[in-house]
Amino acid sequence: MGARLDGKIAIVSGGARGMGSSHARALVAEGAQVVGFDINEGEGPALVDELGSNRFAFLRGDVTKAEDWDNVVAGCHERFGAPNVLVNNAGVSPLHTLADVSEADYRKVIDINQVGTFLGMRALVPSLKEGGGSIVNIASTAAYVGFTELISYTASKWAVRGMTRAAALELAEHGIRVNTVCPGDTDTPMIRAFAGTDTGALPPAEELPMGRWARPEEISSAVVFLASDESSYISGSDIVVDGAYTAQ
Repeated sequence: MGARLDGKIAIVSGGARGMGSSHARALVAEGAQVVGFDINEGEGPALVDELGSNRFAFLRGDVTKAEDWDNVVAGCHERFGAPNVLVNNAGVSPLHTLADVSEADYRKVIDINQVGTFLGMRALVPSLKEGGGSIVNIASTAAYVGFTELISYTASKWAVRGMTRAAALELAEHGIRVNTVCPGDTDTPMIRAFAGTDTGALPPAEELPMGRWARPEEISSAVVFLASDESSYISGSDIVVDGAYTAQ
């Protein structure tokens, strides 16, 4: 086990599967204690067995409900202590065009990706003010460029980048840093479903400069860096992990 995050106590939303479980594993590997927070159990109970109940706890909850955020913060205090790291990872990316998306479906994406991120930051501020800390919001390359059939997802991720900057300015005096990680195509169940490739080999990636999708652990490395004291003077910034996609 590493030591870069010794003494860190983290909450990871969407922490039961996919990229969220990768972030949890990476944080624990570097010495943090982690609470995974998800509406679906997914791999949550298995992660407790894998990582150990003294390092990882799973709590069920909905990121769009303020009371669930309050409950997970209270649960973190009870199990490990005051959280000093938040990873706002929960998100959805359904395909729909501007002409065809219903108002209800659009609002659902905004509620999860944007409002859920806002509620998480707000819920953690009292704990983070006690001794400072780091908020890592997971955005996307869709926060830099437009993608067809992703109107609501793109809107939500641009909003995450904007909220991150506003929060970084407001919270700087309290020693709280706020940054985003913006992944490109990454091998997770959500992106496989998006690409229509649920099993087997990854689809071709000729449009990507590096010719392949990212591995989840490559995104998690950026999360660990921003959670650690190595990034102590970085706030209001983005780390784009996309293999040069947005450099084109």
